[in-house]
Amino acid sequence: MTDAVTADRLLGGRVLLQQPAEGYRVAIDPVFLAAAVPALDGQSVVDLGCGVGAASLCLLQRVPGARVVGLEIQRALFRLASANARANNMAGRFTPVVGDILSLPPRFAPGSFDHVMVNPPYLEAGKATSSPKGTRAIADQEGEAQLSDWVRVALLLVRDKGSVTFIQRADRLEKLLAAFDGKAGELLVYPLWPKPGRPARRVLVRARKNVLTPTRLLAGLPLHKTDGSYTDTAEAVLRDAARLDLTAADLPDGQADA
Repeated sequence: MTDAVTADRLLGGRVLLQQPAEGYRVAIDPVFLAAAVPALDGQSVVDLGCGVGAASLCLLQRVPGARVVGLEIQRALFRLASANARANNMAGRFTPVVGDILSLPPRFAPGSFDHVMVNPPYLEAGKATSSPKGTRAIADQEGEAQLSDWVRVALLLVRDKGSVTFIQRADRLEKLLAAFDGKAGELLVYPLWPKPGRPARRVLVRARKNVLTPTRLLAGLPLHKTDGSYTDTAEAVLRDAARLDLTAADLPDGQADA
């Protein structure tokens, strides 16, 4: 794998991002993941599998008073995440750590975070052929840690009634919900539709620890209009660092849950 990197931008230029020229490359998924986390100023967030820091940096653009700790198993991506924190003047608010979710570093204490966000590998171990390009192979396909492990660790780290937010392939929704079964409540299932009339390819799932509220299937968001341009809501998330209010469209007068 080449060590070459590219310098890119997210959120309409607000976030500077160095990432590998080949292999793992950031798409829109971490931007929508960050937008869906209900973090507030003064709260702490852990980004499991933070990669080069895209989701963390996007969240901090929207919630500048939050603090994010990222965990990344690949040292090459960890180094880029650290460089990106400095380049965006967020070194004091975004702290990448190199490590494995199956052997957490000491600073990841149980119940010590207000929110957890996760963009785990999308491909199930042994059931798909992933990219041969270095960092992407590990980012795309599960290794020893399976989807249930990502859920277990996320719930371990979040405080009582804190939130856990995943983005995942829509065809793995059943496995993701099964991993949460009996361990969390107030699950919100929010499909991301490519455009009206097209099946969802991605889904956001948010849950709260030790909350008993039932699961809700929400209307979700069409990403593109019929002409291929982004919808207004998608554009606001991708360009303006807007919050993605998962429940607003499902509640009277557009008022979301606290």
